[in-house]
Amino acid sequence: MRISKIETYLVGNPWKNWLFVKVSTDEGIYGLGEGSLGHLSKTVETAIHEMKPLIMGLEVFQTELLVERLSRHIYADGGQIKMCAISALEIACWDAIGKAVGQPIYNLVGGRCRDRVRAYANGWYRTERTPEAFAAAAKDVAERGYGAMKFDPFGSGMGVLTPREEALSVEIVAAVREAVGPDVDLAIECHSRFSLATAVRIGRKIEPYQPAWFEEPVPHGNIPAIIEVARHLDIPVAAGENLSSKHQLAELLSFNEISIINIEPLHMGGILGSRKAADMIDAHYGHLIPHAAQGPICTVACLHIDAASPNAWLQETFEEFNAPWELSLITGFPAIKDGYFELPAGPGLGIDINLDEVARHPYNVNCEINLFDEGWHLRKSTEPGN
Repeated sequence: MRISKIETYLVGNPWKNWLFVKVSTDEGIYGLGEGSLGHLSKTVETAIHEMKPLIMGLEVFQTELLVERLSRHIYADGGQIKMCAISALEIACWDAIGKAVGQPIYNLVGGRCRDRVRAYANGWYRTERTPEAFAAAAKDVAERGYGAMKFDPFGSGMGVLTPREEALSVEIVAAVREAVGPDVDLAIECHSRFSLATAVRIGRKIEPYQPAWFEEPVPHGNIPAIIEVARHLDIPVAAGENLSSKHQLAELLSFNEISIINIEPLHMGGILGSRKAADMIDAHYGHLIPHAAQGPICTVACLHIDAASPNAWLQETFEEFNAPWELSLITGFPAIKDGYFELPAGPGLGIDINLDEVARHPYNVNCEINLFDEGWHLRKSTEPGN
């Protein structure tokens, strides 16, 4: 069963362009993958088509050779761009493999460790940036059955915050905690905003509200600074989503300070690469929480990784708080009940793509948000159109 055709599809939602890929085989079986990378999804699409000559005719079962050929034989580093292209193709191959053998992917990379996956909600705070508005939105999320949620209370902050902005951010955290009570896990997202000193000071101020973790408080490329923040706080620090190789992950883990790792599967070489990363994390007594701020195919791929990884803890989801038509793009997306994902059903990923719906939402040059603009958390296009 050899790769015979590779097609790509760009989809523009109100705040991020998604990139889907379809890998067809000479036996008529095809697989789906995703390579979304925010502002650079069209760039990743170009990379996929440039890579095609290196893998056309390859057996889809040769996922390790595919990743090796595209990551090492293409000598340029490429970082997240190259890895998103590779991961999209790798995920699509696993989908085709699962269909060929009649098994869900998680049964092919270790087997099911759990019957459901606990979800944490993100993207729910599209509201005025006040403690009252955030608290009301968080209460609604909890009432929907989610026992965990993540949010960024820091506005457009970068490097440092004014005293008033810092106080407002802490007030938002306090209001959300009061609104949802002590039993809901709250993760505080920082989006790599702060200097080391600012991150430590703010981290200490939110410690009384017992966050489940404090995520990427300093620039992700400065691993020593991430470690230093963790050493100064009594709350867990999470990191990893912006790493683009297992080698970078190994460096982060080597300090034995970060035990909550939110790898992005699209940066780790796809499904098998992420399973290997999960084992690396487990070897350091850590917990896996896959990053899933992309489209629905990526979320489903994450669920297969979660299902087969003993140390998977939580799974990020934007789906209930995204564009209402998102789940019309695919069939078979797993339901979320009482704050837990059901496992994907069916062979491969367990989903299929609706190309008619995909065509209704073309690439939108205006839809990418800037995390350092005022009001970015509203996740709105700057203007409609393509």
